[in-house]
Amino acid sequence: MSLAIRVEYAADRKIRARNKTYYRFAHWPIWIWVFFLAPGPLTFDLFAHGGSTNNLIWLGIVLLGTAVAGCFGQLPGVEARPYILRFSEDKPNPLYRRVCYTFAWNALVSFALLNLAGLLAACASGRWELRQIYDRWYLPVFGAIMLLGAAGLLPRVRRSTQGEGQERRYFYGAVWAVTAAQTSLLLLWKLLPRTHFADVLKTFIFIGVLGTLGFLASLGILPRTRPILPGELMVAD
Repeated sequence: MSLAIRVEYAADRKIRARNKTYYRFAHWPIWIWVFFLAPGPLTFDLFAHGGSTNNLIWLGIVLLGTAVAGCFGQLPGVEARPYILRFSEDKPNPLYRRVCYTFAWNALVSFALLNLAGLLAACASGRWELRQIYDRWYLPVFGAIMLLGAAGLLPRVRRSTQGEGQERRYFYGAVWAVTAAQTSLLLLWKLLPRTHFADVLKTFIFIGVLGTLGFLASLGILPRTRPILPGELMVAD
């Protein structure tokens, strides 16, 4: 028995000509977080051992850079007016959108992938080597995602916005799944003892949350994960 995918019709959505001030400010912290996470080993130290001077310096740089970009409307959702209005339109995807969403994919994929590798390694060997994994593999994974973004091979990073009605749901589906899984893993890391059984349990829960939220997103049940049928004017965040 097949499951029906929920869809949205662009004609049913309200069109806005401008982004309100509170809407623009609400999107700014998203991009602060995305770029703040970019130096992976530094971020690992933040969650493993607490903040440091280097974290504060990097946060200041990110705050300044994103504030300037936001003032000039060079962050998705922080523009004075929406860029995408018609999902089926073959419209050039601006450089700032391509850069921002490439870094957003890095924040989603790199940490989830490396944490999963650390969990599987701990289950297999009984030893935690997550720091070594980050030191060895974060830069290659980061570089691969940057290359995919530069080539326009990632959703919402393509040279055209024509597929936005579908690509939008892939992005937000990943946001829901990875955010929930990473949050669950952090709580389990703090609450459970350092035992082999706990490592196995963490791994199963991490994969389970990823799979469950990904499945719900594929059905369009989660917010912003429904395919949007093209043909009418529509705003995309």
